[in-house]
Amino acid sequence: MAASIERLITSPTALKLAASIARATPPRLGYSIANWAAAWIASQHDTEMVRAVRANQWIVADGRISSQLLDQAVQAVYWNSAHSIYELYHYVQNTRAAGQLFSIDSSFQTVFDRPEFAQSGLVIAGLHMAGFDLGLQWLCLNQFKPLVITMPNPEGGRRLEFEARQESGMNLALGSFSGMRQAIRHLQKGGMVVTGIDHPVPGSDSRPCFFGRPADLPIHHVYLALKTHVPVVIALSRLEEDGKYHISASPAIEMDSYPNRADELRINAEKVLSVAEGFIRQASQQWLIYQPVWPEITNAAPG
Repeated sequence: MAASIERLITSPTALKLAASIARATPPRLGYSIANWAAAWIASQHDTEMVRAVRANQWIVADGRISSQLLDQAVQAVYWNSAHSIYELYHYVQNTRAAGQLFSIDSSFQTVFDRPEFAQSGLVIAGLHMAGFDLGLQWLCLNQFKPLVITMPNPEGGRRLEFEARQESGMNLALGSFSGMRQAIRHLQKGGMVVTGIDHPVPGSDSRPCFFGRPADLPIHHVYLALKTHVPVVIALSRLEEDGKYHISASPAIEMDSYPNRADELRINAEKVLSVAEGFIRQASQQWLIYQPVWPEITNAAPG
């Protein structure tokens, strides 16, 4: 039963329906529907996606959180997710109007103001926080011109996300061998490359340490930075008390050299992830990852 519910929630049909509702409803009604959907999904405790969010939130809280507070955290994650999905598809045909939802913090302004090609390239490591996808599309409509690495062979609901990015005019590269070569050339010319760093990669061999535990997370951003001798900055959006998503960035993170290649990749990945941890802790319930980052503890969270 839980598996069938999860297939329904993540199916292309469900996302197409959500997109249609988002386009057709004004914010007051749209957010009410999103709140209802978030509460219903969060109540499906036996689904893998809810168990994964619960475990992820438990680890971010260092295991020091009660079952009741975990219930509230999971519901908040899906609340933020539902609002982000509503906004993404509500503004899909008029992304410029989404500017009212965003504010560029000074920490990101220097990144935003960079020309398409500068003296040196830059890897922008994105966190999947609330408002991230719409924020990236809005930035790219406002003269921000990075190369964006996206999922290879997207299927199901992810296909709709990919098509929305295409329609927004983003410069896209698939996360494949040829896409990585394209990203290297772009960085060597002084361009910016945006890629996510917190979406799990099941079966990953590297398993860098994240929140104190080996995690199924990618290290391709570190490979790109080392290969092209450029720094990494972490970028994210975060909903603040003024009701806007604030887009911010970390200071530049320089890569360190080590004689052993595997150690070099892993240690630098952990260096980047340690900065990411600080951002996630500031708004953990806006961290919208629904897959198990630490699969071995998926069923360990209380409740």
